[in-house]
Amino acid sequence: MAATRAIVSASNNITTSLLRKAPLRGPNSLSLCFNYSNKSGLVLQKRRLFTCSAIYNPQVQIKEEGQPETLDYRVFFHDGSGKKISPWHDIPLHLGDGVFNFIVEIPKESSAKMEVATDEHFTPIKQDTKKGKLRYYPYNINWNYGLLPQTWEDPSFANTEVEGAFGDNDPIDVVEIGDNRAKIGQVLKVKPLAALAMIDEGELDWKIVAISLDDPRASLVNDVDDVEKHFPGTLTAIRDWFRDYKIPDGKPANKFGLGNKPADKEYALKVITETNESWAKLVKRSISAGELSLV
Repeated sequence: MAATRAIVSASNNITTSLLRKAPLRGPNSLSLCFNYSNKSGLVLQKRRLFTCSAIYNPQVQIKEEGQPETLDYRVFFHDGSGKKISPWHDIPLHLGDGVFNFIVEIPKESSAKMEVATDEHFTPIKQDTKKGKLRYYPYNINWNYGLLPQTWEDPSFANTEVEGAFGDNDPIDVVEIGDNRAKIGQVLKVKPLAALAMIDEGELDWKIVAISLDDPRASLVNDVDDVEKHFPGTLTAIRDWFRDYKIPDGKPANKFGLGNKPADKEYALKVITETNESWAKLVKRSISAGELSLV
């Protein structure tokens, strides 16, 4: 089971605001806030952290700290006023009309395994490590790769549709198939097209296939069949890439549920909705349990 992840951090004096539906942010979108007067922020006893001031259609600034490809390298997100925000919790999921915010962690044609550090304050992007060493894929990933904010794959939930696999305790992943190479930390507006149910060492690790609205072929692809028509072979290539990337390290190939085939857009939207609801429930449980303490 994956390690416990971060869920919150926040802004100004120790009171808790109401959990509320946020206008104009799409269904199931939540605006959450904890206020604090300690520079370190509020920290849950289980090492869960989050900032919560969800911004609609955010204009974020990206600031790097440290040198790339070092253990100290971090990519922090800032709002228009220059305040640090969490890409996982402060950037809304929904933009309306079936469009979602997608946060790029790994640009296409690169191999450094970058990811949102869910156990660090403000959840910056950093390079993943194993046994103190920076991690790299054995070969470049061929698509822009990252996450959908305000989603969470619940590790206590066994998905009966996917071999009873439990969630991997992370936000859900996106494989963006457009032509342009994005940048680390870039926020793209995407529409989902398909979903692959990857099972990684027994954990369910959804891969949502999507396309940026800025791509010249975006208007042509609206569902899984359109991907095969306008991006022939791409869905198979994505599945095979994620199936095989651990083999060079001596690990077994990953498996896929749902008959080893990509599910359609409707199913992808169902997955997104369920993981958004799981994220909201996790936040509510953390509030109800009173698991907050100052550090």
